[in-house]
Formats: sequence, structure tokens, C-alpha cells
Amino acid sequence: MNLVLRVTAVNGFLVVLLGAFGAHGLENMVGPERLETWNTGVQYHMFHTLALFGVGLLSLNDPGKALLVRSAKLFLAGIVIFSGSLYLFTISGVSTLGMITPIGGVAFLAGWICLFIALLNCGEAGIQEIKDKKEDG
Repeated sequence: MNLVLRVTAVNGFLVVLLGAFGAHGLENMVGPERLETWNTGVQYHMFHTLALFGVGLLSLNDPGKALLVRSAKLFLAGIVIFSGSLYLFTISGVSTLGMITPIGGVAFLAGWICLFIALLNCGEAGIQEIKDKKEDG
């Protein structure tokens, strides 16, 4: 099993744990606005955990594909920076943490761009492989 899928499993566990903590532990500790911020962090964490899962599955066919690896790293960086800063802000109330949140958002966007390009390249290679098989057969 590849590293991306292992990281995905850890993130899946963490996002469920953090979501449950937000739903059951934070509601009496912070106001509704900060709880909404926490939930935004959880949502993006879950979305990009699923994206990591997809990248991990794609990389099973080509584990060394640089754009898939880069996409996974960017998704993970986005989770840590974007969601992590929202989690920390919710608990601490330190509003300056919000200044680093967009960096995580940019990491997410870059990860999606890398995945898109990797899929374009994968599609072209797959079509060529089918053409080669038809010519041989």
C-alpha cells in the first residue's frame, strides 16, 4: 500500500475525530461564529482527505508520477495550513492566524491544478496505449 493511502487513512481518522469534537465538545466553549469557523475547517479537511484518497488510488498504477505526488503533498499542506489554522483560531481566538489560512487555500488550488494536469497526461498515455494494442492485435 502506498504512502498516500496511509496518510489518507490517518486524515480520515483525524477529520472524524475533529468533527465530533466540534459537534460535541466545542459548542459550550466557543460562540456560534467560531464554531462555524471550526466546521469550515472540518469540511475542507474532509473534502481534501477524499481528494488524497483519489490521488492515492490513481498513484497505484503509476506510483512515481511526479504530478500525482505533488498533488498529494499540496493537498496535505492545504489541510495542515488551511484547516489547521481554522482549528487553532477557533480554540485560541488569535485572529492573526487567519492571515495564513489563504496560503492553505492556494495549496489546495495548486493541488487541484496538478491533479488536472496529471489526469490530462494520463488520459493521453492511456489513449496511446489502446492505439498501440489495436495495431499489435
